[in-house]
Amino acid sequence: MTKSPPSPARSSDHRDYQRVPRVVTAMARDAGHGVSAKPHSHERAQLLYATEGLMRVQTEFGVWILPPRRALMIPPGVVHHWTSIGKVTMRTIYIEAGAATAFGDDCRVIEVSPLLRELILALLAEPVEYPLPGRGEHLALLILSELATAETVPMAIPWPRDRRLLAVCAAIMDDPGGKRTIEDWAADVGASARTLIRLFPKETGLHYRQWLQQVHLAEAFGRLARGQGVGEIAAALGYASPSAFSAMFRRILGKTPQHYLTEWRAPLQSA
Repeated sequence: MTKSPPSPARSSDHRDYQRVPRVVTAMARDAGHGVSAKPHSHERAQLLYATEGLMRVQTEFGVWILPPRRALMIPPGVVHHWTSIGKVTMRTIYIEAGAATAFGDDCRVIEVSPLLRELILALLAEPVEYPLPGRGEHLALLILSELATAETVPMAIPWPRDRRLLAVCAAIMDDPGGKRTIEDWAADVGASARTLIRLFPKETGLHYRQWLQQVHLAEAFGRLARGQGVGEIAAALGYASPSAFSAMFRRILGKTPQHYLTEWRAPLQSA
């Protein structure tokens, strides 16, 4: 029997996957710390996911920090850019725009189940244009099924458009553990504290304290992934005690920081 020629090496350029004649395609890309992608969009929806490392992703609507076992669903046409935090092994998928309508029009973070992770890795072992019918097609259908029931995780940092609030939010993101008050920020941007307090829910959908907590969660994920302990993180973010920080973390995410530390320290199969 004549052997089929080996499949060509997979591209790490997202543009090579947008018009593949398959409903679901998968791309692998590795990046060192601090690598950034320029703002871009896709014809397809993207499930932006990394089996190891963290990514910071931003659109005009929000900022997300993605640790392992979390992925961001990005609808077609949404301009976004990402930066790697530490070494990242990206294992992302693209979904044909028609099929992606089932997942909505907004970006959202989902919990990547062990099954979904393995399905993505298995699809990467198939040819880019996997045979129809065949194993690749079955894997793609199972991926869509898992995505349809995936849990949404409340990890977004909504991003404002008002220039005054934009300046404040950018400064807080640069120094999440800073001690400055809303009155201090108001003085910096030439507004009253009352104006900023009113602008936060109007522009972001969150009150100031809620928005700040989302920033703290994002910073905490980065620090947890770098191996910092809960006490060190709580102190860096200005919490009175590790228990106060853990209570905030669990109230929003339903799990303690220790849970995530245990999860990330568990051996991960290399993709």
